[in-house]
Amino acid sequence: MVTDLLKTLCALPGVSSREDEVRDYLRALAAPHAHSIRVDTMGNLIVEKKGIVPGCKKLMLAAHMDEVGLMVHTITDEGYLKFDTVGGIDRRVLLGKPVLVGPEKLPGIIGLKAYHLTSRDEEKKVPKLKELAIDIGAKDKEEASAHVHLGDVAVFDTDVAEFGHGFLKAKAIDDRIGCAVMAQLLQEPLPMDTTFVFTVQEEVGTRGAFGAAFSVKPDIALVLEGTTAADLPDMDSHKKVCAPGGGPVIPYMDGGTVYDRGLFELLRTLAEQSRIPWQTKEYLSGGTDAAAIQRSREGVRVAAISAAVRYLHAPSSVASLEDCQNILILARRFLQAVAAME
Repeated sequence: MVTDLLKTLCALPGVSSREDEVRDYLRALAAPHAHSIRVDTMGNLIVEKKGIVPGCKKLMLAAHMDEVGLMVHTITDEGYLKFDTVGGIDRRVLLGKPVLVGPEKLPGIIGLKAYHLTSRDEEKKVPKLKELAIDIGAKDKEEASAHVHLGDVAVFDTDVAEFGHGFLKAKAIDDRIGCAVMAQLLQEPLPMDTTFVFTVQEEVGTRGAFGAAFSVKPDIALVLEGTTAADLPDMDSHKKVCAPGGGPVIPYMDGGTVYDRGLFELLRTLAEQSRIPWQTKEYLSGGTDAAAIQRSREGVRVAAISAAVRYLHAPSSVASLEDCQNILILARRFLQAVAAME
């Protein structure tokens, strides 16, 4: 089961460009099982593991370590922290949310002026970022500046918990689920030599994956991800992307990639042969590291397996633990199939 791994990884802070704690944890976990480990210039963790056979194709598995968050750009005279978003965050989910700020992980709250001071016109609008601030309980700028510096990041302070019928609530399920699956595979015997790349800065433009793909030079890449569920009751049926509990999502296309048709059909066939429930995107949205990997060098054949995740890029996301386990099983089957290719 990947549940325990996923819970641990979701609890770690890893805002884009500050993935250190996630990387350190994964590096320690991979070390006893790896043939080689390195961290490249961007900060990607690249782990090579020998398999039973070398394989006629060079295979790369990829999942991103980073998560969305906030970055401090101003400390006010009163000791409040003004910020911008790192990655795509809907401003509507920010008000009143607890965060942890900077290397000291100071507890803070995202605040706005009191409701009774809000005009009728303001009630109808989403507050702008410049109207929000993080309150760390500092008495003034001097006290706040002793603990927080410009450029420090804030991460959502969210409890990890199982609830309902096999669901997990946590921050950063996108894409700690992919990291958890890859970390589990690293601890198992593999059918072929495989390079595992835990990428950085996916949430700000798939920056890490681009350099990693040039470095690794894969023939085939499998991206393991979290993807937008959009299965809420008020959504138009034609805009519902996929649903937690419906099985792994095997996309044929998204906002950044048209996936290799042969690899898409392979994953679909493997899922059906293994009696793994699967789904695809009914409404095309989002993008993954596959977009950067596919475009590197002379091109790379890419495929993806994703978990349907509700409330993506919010302080709390929701995914099905059974889906996560089935992603692991399907990824195993994919490795076996690629190892058998001529």
